[in-house]
Amino acid sequence: MDYSQYNLEKTGYLKEDFRLFHINDQTKKDFSYHYHDFHKIIVFISGKVTYHIEGKAYHLKPRDILLVSQGAIHKPEIDPSVPYERYIFWIRDDLSCQELNTCFQKANDRSFNLVRADSALQERLKDLLPEIEQTLQNKHFGDTVLRNALFTQFMIYINRIFLRTSSSPDKKTYSSDTQVEQLLKYINRNLSENLSIDQLANRFFFSKYHMMRKFKNETGYTIHNYITSKRLLMARSLISQGIPVMKAALASGFRDYTTFVRAYKKQFGKAPSYE
Repeated sequence: MDYSQYNLEKTGYLKEDFRLFHINDQTKKDFSYHYHDFHKIIVFISGKVTYHIEGKAYHLKPRDILLVSQGAIHKPEIDPSVPYERYIFWIRDDLSCQELNTCFQKANDRSFNLVRADSALQERLKDLLPEIEQTLQNKHFGDTVLRNALFTQFMIYINRIFLRTSSSPDKKTYSSDTQVEQLLKYINRNLSENLSIDQLANRFFFSKYHMMRKFKNETGYTIHNYITSKRLLMARSLISQGIPVMKAALASGFRDYTTFVRAYKKQFGKAPSYE
């Protein structure tokens, strides 16, 4: 994928509260970094997969659960020599019960996306996931109500485990470059501030050329494109909440309105406006 342009690839579209996919395949495919307009949960069943999310590479074990927040840039790296089985939830950011999306905010706050479930939760999910899948296939009385109840149960389990988990991630579960990890964390927490290459290099005691090269090697995209995409996603979120477009652009770190509008059109295919 060509990262010389502003936009990263957005994939998928979601109208309902959630979708569930149960996939077991064995194909050779190279994925590009991409993001979604919705949250995603992957329950890994089997295979050999490393999942890259925002600069971290998670080495998955059976029954691991990954949370991919709306706008998080990610891609799977799949060994095609063995079957890859997983359940994937697509989940709206604006669920009627917003509490259920708390886990995604916690994942963002901790810059950590993995839930390694205990044996008790694994047993519950072994039954619960096929039940949800069955309600999506059936057309019996009450299936919609049952489906939503089971989905709510699933999300409560995920939130509970995230809320009781220590804020210090287990570093055995992932690999990353510590300097790039700190740089990503700083960028995402300071999108409205000055994030010039010179400012970042001075702050993190990098040669700027070494920093740019290292960031691209570790993440697959340039610092400039990453910051621009994240700022655009932030601006769009603010606009959707009713913030005036110019104010949203400024709050997201854009100092030139014309540049903002041009980049917004390139990434989202239309001019910024509240809908």
